[in-house]
Amino acid sequence: MTGFGRGQASADGLQVCVEAFSVNRKQAEVVVQCPRELAALEERIRRHALAKIERGRVQLTITIDRGDTPDSVFQIDTTLARALADAVDTLASSLGKPLALTATDLLRQPGVFCQTARECDPESAWATLATALDAALDGLIAMRTREGGDLRDDFINRLEALETITSKIAGLADGRPERYRESLARRLAEIRTTADGADDDRIAREVALFADRCCIDEEITRLASHFAKFRDYLSGPAACGRALDFLCQEIFREFNTIGSKAADAAVAHLVVEGKTELEKIREQVQNAE
Repeated sequence: MTGFGRGQASADGLQVCVEAFSVNRKQAEVVVQCPRELAALEERIRRHALAKIERGRVQLTITIDRGDTPDSVFQIDTTLARALADAVDTLASSLGKPLALTATDLLRQPGVFCQTARECDPESAWATLATALDAALDGLIAMRTREGGDLRDDFINRLEALETITSKIAGLADGRPERYRESLARRLAEIRTTADGADDDRIAREVALFADRCCIDEEITRLASHFAKFRDYLSGPAACGRALDFLCQEIFREFNTIGSKAADAAVAHLVVEGKTELEKIREQVQNAE
C-alpha cells in the first residue's frame, strides 16, 4: 500500500530527519538513502524497517543537520609551514636580499592547510536515528492502515457479490439433472428408435451419469469455506495480504471447476461474472499487507 511518514530527532547537536515513502509491491523491499558517514548503518536500518513492514517497497531518505556546528574543519601542517619558512630564509641568505613569506604563499603551498569534513560516529548517531526512523515508520503505517480500512470495506462488498453469485449457481445446479432428463426425453420421443418402456430406463441411466458428472456440491461447499476464511482474515489483527492472495487463487480454481462441470449456459455466465468480480479483489489484494 502507498503511504508517507516523516520523523525527526535530535541529540548532542545532531538532528536527524527520516522520510519514508511506500508504494505497492508484492514482496517487502526497503531502499535506504543516507549520508555517506551513516552508510555503515544501512543494513541495521533496513532490518529495523522490515520488522514493521511486511509488503511494499519502502524508500527511506535520511538527512542530518549539525545546527551551528560547521560541517568541515581546517587542519594546519605546522611542520610543513616551518619547513617552507626555513627554505625561504635560506633562499634569502643565498641571494643576499630579504624575502618575506606571506599568507598567500602558505595558502598556495599544497598540504599546509587541509579541509576535512566533520563526520559523526555511526554508533553514536544510531539512538537518535532510530527515534526518527520509528516516528517516520509509525506515520507511514498509520496512513497505510487508513488505506487498508478502505480496502477492507471494498473486499467485503465484493465478497458479498461473490456469495450472491455462488448462491445463484447453486440454485441453477440443483435443477440441472431434471432439465437434462426432460430434454433427453423429448429427443428420444422425437426419434422413437426404441421399444416401449425402454426409453425410461435409458433416460434414468443417462440422467444418473449426467448428474454425477455435473455435481458441484463439493465446489459450492469449498467456496463457502473460502468465503468464511476470507472474512476471518479481514477481521483479524495480523497482516493477511499473502493469505488473501492464496485464497483468491483457491476461489478462482473452484469457479473454474464449476464452469467445466456444470454444462449450462446460465451457470457459465455466472461463473464469468464471478471471475470478473474476483479479479478485482485479486488486484487490490496485491496492495494489502
